[in-house]
Amino acid sequence: MPISDKKVGLVLGSGASRGWAHIGVIEALEANGIKISMIAGASAGSFIGAAYAGGGLQKVKSFALEMDWRRVLSFLDLAFPRSGFIEGKKVADLIKLYTNITNFEDLPIPLAMVATDMYNAEQVVFTKGSITEALRASMAVPGVLTPKQINHRWLVDGGVVNPLPVDVCRNMGADIIIAVDLNSERISRDVKSSRDAVWEHNSKQIENTRLEVVKTWVERYGSTGKSVSTRIDQWFSTSESSPHIFEVLGSSINIMQHKIELMNRIAHVPDVLIQPRLGDMKFFDFDDAERAIQEGYHRAEEAIPDILERLK
Repeated sequence: MPISDKKVGLVLGSGASRGWAHIGVIEALEANGIKISMIAGASAGSFIGAAYAGGGLQKVKSFALEMDWRRVLSFLDLAFPRSGFIEGKKVADLIKLYTNITNFEDLPIPLAMVATDMYNAEQVVFTKGSITEALRASMAVPGVLTPKQINHRWLVDGGVVNPLPVDVCRNMGADIIIAVDLNSERISRDVKSSRDAVWEHNSKQIENTRLEVVKTWVERYGSTGKSVSTRIDQWFSTSESSPHIFEVLGSSINIMQHKIELMNRIAHVPDVLIQPRLGDMKFFDFDDAERAIQEGYHRAEEAIPDILERLK
């Protein structure tokens, strides 16, 4: 039986690999009998929101816990760096595997996803049509994943304009809004990169993956592939002391999103704010899912008394 007749809206913020924490948050809410009436998400939050609303959350959790650095790389279909380093076709395939329902209209829990029109800076909210298409746009991190064209508009990651779409959820009719902010510690923690440790620990695995990627490009593109393979060698190199290009992009985007969130929360204040402490978790730490899920669960557990009080 539901605790209250009040409609609870769940806002799942953007945050790349830290998005796994959303799984733990949802599990904690469910364990305490809190029914989620609607979901609004951006980027990684859109993915987890779609998986939950479509009945595929446990499959996503199993997938996340089985992730290692090799599997992460297997979803990076490198593109010529015109619109982004990753083409995104494999990401789209991944989305299809873990969203059991094709269209928004068929979801048992109303869902909204946020993307950004890259030319006019407008927020684009998806609530109808193809879930896969909307997700691909909402997750298109600028410079990393190529933009997605929908209805003659080039769309990128929703976190560019609204990394924590509280206003979107409020407009859906929520009485109480629980928002999950994944960027609260991103620019306040001076912690050695966990990615450095992963690359050192898995250096042999990374080297094998590098060779596979280079071989594929040479076979596919001939002499052009040989030239590109030289660049790939540089991307995978662990000898440089300067930050990796994906780390530069990821860190810059995280800073931007954190600043935007702070400004947005002045105008659109959630009733309950959950902030998993994952400040040392980097953009591509998708293989660190267990820690992220547990942290999301623990932070949500701390918020349960406040949520229950508001539901009375």
